[in-house]
Amino acid sequence: MTRIRFLLLAVAATLLTACATAPSAPPAAVVSELGGTGKLRAAINFGNPILATRGPGGEPRGLSVDLATEAARRLGLPLELVTFNSAGMTVEAVKARKVDLAFVAIDPVRAADLDSTAPYVIIEGAYLVRNASPLQRNEEVDRPGTRVAVGRGSAYDLYLTRELKQATLVRTPTSPEVVDGFLAQNLDVAAGVKQQLEMDAKRVGGVRLLPGRFMVIEQAMGVPKGRTAAQAWLSSFIEEMKASGFVAESLKRHGVEGAVVAPPQAAR
Repeated sequence: MTRIRFLLLAVAATLLTACATAPSAPPAAVVSELGGTGKLRAAINFGNPILATRGPGGEPRGLSVDLATEAARRLGLPLELVTFNSAGMTVEAVKARKVDLAFVAIDPVRAADLDSTAPYVIIEGAYLVRNASPLQRNEEVDRPGTRVAVGRGSAYDLYLTRELKQATLVRTPTSPEVVDGFLAQNLDVAAGVKQQLEMDAKRVGGVRLLPGRFMVIEQAMGVPKGRTAAQAWLSSFIEEMKASGFVAESLKRHGVEGAVVAPPQAAR
C-alpha cells in the first residue's frame, strides 16, 4: 500500500508540474481581438531579412513566421500570413485593420497607430558608401549636400527624418531596393539594416559599410491601436518566447547572424 500511495503521489506531482508549466488558454477577449475574422492574420515583412525571407518555393520563412505560427497555435486560430515588401506597407495594413498582428520596429511615429510589445530582437542600422567615398565615420554623413538613400516608411527613414539636420533623404519604395537606388541615382550613402547592406555589398561590389552603426532597432510585435487585451497577451507571450530560447533557436535555425535577443522586459 505504501508503494502504491507513493506512486500515486508521484503521478499527481507530475501532473501538477505539467499544469503549472503548460501555457494557459488565452482569455476570450484576446481571441476576439486577434481572431475577429476567424483566423489570425499576421503581416510578414520581406523588407527585413532578419525577420523573414522567401523559401525555395517563395513561401515565407523566418523568425516572424515562427512566432506567428506559435501564437496562432496557442490561440487555437488558423493562421494566414499576409506578406509585404516593406515595413511602411506593413504599418499601413495595420492602420487599415487588414491584419491583426505585425512585426515592426518600435518607433514613436508608429505608436500613434499601433500598440507594441517589448522588443524580442535587437538589430543595427548601418550606412553603406562607395569604396572611393571620402566618408569614413557615421558622424560625417550629416553634412550639406550628402544624399542618403533609405526605404520609404522604414524604421531608418523615420529615425533619420528626425535626426539628420543637413543631409537629404532620398526614399526608395522598399528597403531591399535601397542599394540599387543608391547606385542608379549616384547618391552618396545608403542606409538600412546592416545584414541587408552586407548582402548587397557582396552582390554589387565596389562598396563598403561604415564602421559601427547609426542606430539600434528594436523589433517588436504590434497590433492595431486599442486592442489592449491582445497587446497584453502578446507581451507575456513574447517574454516567454525570449526566456524559453525560442527566439534564439529560431534565429540559429534560419542562419541569421548579427541579431541579438532582446533582454527581458521588467514587470510593471
